[in-house]
Amino acid sequence: MFVARILYPIEVLGPGKRVGIWFAGCPRRCRGCSNPELWEKDPRYLTTPETVADLVFRIAKDHKIDGFTFTGGDPMMQYDALMTLIPLLAPISRDVLVYTGAFLEELPPLYGITALIDGEYREEENLCHPLIGSMNQRFFLLDEAYRVRYRRYLKSLDPTASPIQNFHAADGHISVGIHRPAFLRTTKTLPNTTKRKDNL
Repeated sequence: MFVARILYPIEVLGPGKRVGIWFAGCPRRCRGCSNPELWEKDPRYLTTPETVADLVFRIAKDHKIDGFTFTGGDPMMQYDALMTLIPLLAPISRDVLVYTGAFLEELPPLYGITALIDGEYREEENLCHPLIGSMNQRFFLLDEAYRVRYRRYLKSLDPTASPIQNFHAADGHISVGIHRPAFLRTTKTLPNTTKRKDNL
């Protein structure tokens, strides 16, 4: 499997303090994509579900993990690896939110996934919703056990404002959340900056 980054605590893409896992690899090339550097399955990102799970368990030793958010890239482009990884993480949390550019109706069975946001990103339909990249995308709750939790979380969000988290990394800054349209292009024009946007 190809995993580009693992970040904690993510508090802007799902309820609670989550581990965000960014898969590498997506053929869609959506205009305005927040992570074009993750379109390719770069060999340096090659790993195994067991290695990813081990890293997450190290985080869990000292920190409370409320759930997982899988994004990318597109996690569904590595369906088998995703389905292997999710059960390995279940002892920590069974709250799993997945973003994909595919439609739910065309996906194989989604074992162990709590919630899904589907559909390609459309920059012209980005209204800065705090959880959904563009308004053509759909939110599905797949596990009824989490209905109350997600209902409370969604009600707590301001539908007109998207919170952002910034992380420092060895090669610059990683900005996580639903950003305004064209954020990445305008950021690239700033002098002496190495900011990257991680969205969906």
